[in-house]
Amino acid sequence: MPHVVLHAIADGVDPAEAYRRISDFRRYPEFTETVREVTVEPPLPDGTALSQWTVLFRGGLMRWRERDTFAPDTLSLAFEQLSGDFQTFAGDWRCEARDGGTLVVFTADFDLGIPSLADILDPVAESTLRTLIGEIVAGLLGAEVTDERAAAAGR
Repeated sequence: MPHVVLHAIADGVDPAEAYRRISDFRRYPEFTETVREVTVEPPLPDGTALSQWTVLFRGGLMRWRERDTFAPDTLSLAFEQLSGDFQTFAGDWRCEARDGGTLVVFTADFDLGIPSLADILDPVAESTLRTLIGEIVAGLLGAEVTDERAAAAGR
């Protein structure tokens, strides 16, 4: 199963503000043509929310519904697909103070559920996900996804 880890440094953006912006999924279509629509349902009593996504992939649309678990005290959020076009899709976002700004870390694991085409589709899906998250982070925070090791080291 592919595992994606992306880092970005948002200079001059407070971690709480970065977290607030990342948590606003409704804005994602503003920053990338890949995300066609995000619908977020009102929060559930346990503090989680359900969201529905429509994303362009290889000339078609992928759709899924996920549970989003927000943790403002740790400036993190986790997501897990409940139903949809992936066999599995789960991950998290995390915001940490770093040199007058914020280190944003995105991780995701996914399985498209087509083992016979995994060697072909998985690298395309991973590249699409990396590009998509890069566009979202640039739009929301003015940051660029960088080499994981350099970002983690604070460079």
